[in-house]
Amino acid sequence: MRKTKAVVLHKNGDADQMVWEEINLPDPGYGQVLLKHEFVGFNMIDVYHRSGIYPTPSKPCFLGTEASGVIEQVGPGVKNLNIGDRVAYAGSSSGLGSYSYSRLMNADDLIIIPDWMRSEVAAAILTKGRTVEYLFNRTYKLQKGDRLLFNAAAGGVGQIAGQWAAFIGATAIGIVGNMDKEKFARNSGYKHVFNMQDHDIVKEVMAITEGTGVDVVYDSIGKTTWDISLSVVKKLGLVVSFGSASGNPPLYDVAKDGVKNSAYIHRATMVNYMTSPEIGKKSAESVFEMIKNGSINLNLNMDYHLDDIVTVHQDAEARKTIGQIVMKV
Repeated sequence: MRKTKAVVLHKNGDADQMVWEEINLPDPGYGQVLLKHEFVGFNMIDVYHRSGIYPTPSKPCFLGTEASGVIEQVGPGVKNLNIGDRVAYAGSSSGLGSYSYSRLMNADDLIIIPDWMRSEVAAAILTKGRTVEYLFNRTYKLQKGDRLLFNAAAGGVGQIAGQWAAFIGATAIGIVGNMDKEKFARNSGYKHVFNMQDHDIVKEVMAITEGTGVDVVYDSIGKTTWDISLSVVKKLGLVVSFGSASGNPPLYDVAKDGVKNSAYIHRATMVNYMTSPEIGKKSAESVFEMIKNGSINLNLNMDYHLDDIVTVHQDAEARKTIGQIVMKV
């Protein structure tokens, strides 16, 4: 038995509902390891869990889905993992809990970090990188010549998506929240970038696509961008909702909205694409290869420590952040 500190949520609400508490960790059970966190990745899904948009099984509960660290203790029945191994995880069967100094993990959830990869990169890439992998490879098989619109192009997922689309040979149109984020998105592979404060997004996109619209829209913002997403997709195109940063999208009115273009609507979630450890690890391998061959370069935002987690949530919700937030533990 040892003590550690973790963020605990007793009720849904604003960021200040997250509190640090001292907890007891037993020795690892069968198939488990004790992991000491080195870096913790921030994802908007953490906000959804905290606010209640995505319900947690019970309260009080832990928070956080992604981190990297070093194995300190190995339980019985664990194979292929040893004390001292550098590992990472995201969205695991071990449940929420990366907002902590140490935790117990199911060994099957862990991915060994390649020797060439820094631990902070591993903590930043699994959720966001694998999100892009399934969006581009499985939700809609993005191909050379396709045209896509990606909301939140300067965010962590957006940064990877622009570069991945450029690698494929697709034309990516990025939408950002303000002018400060335009340059960042342009440097992340987007052919065209528009900020919502200064541009008529629908008009700009329809001009670029000669009035036909894009093949696919990827929308992680939700409420404030949903009408735009439905308006710029081509006839019989696909609108993918995979987040709700501004709130849930409004209800789809089949009679009113469907007449625009008869678009297909899909709600994509990580849990329905990473249905087994094997699938998750295969997806991670695809992401790692993109980083290793130089097709994806990350702009890590390492301005925060894990102790600053309340500020991280507040800044992210205010859309003040750029790049992929990784917190030192």
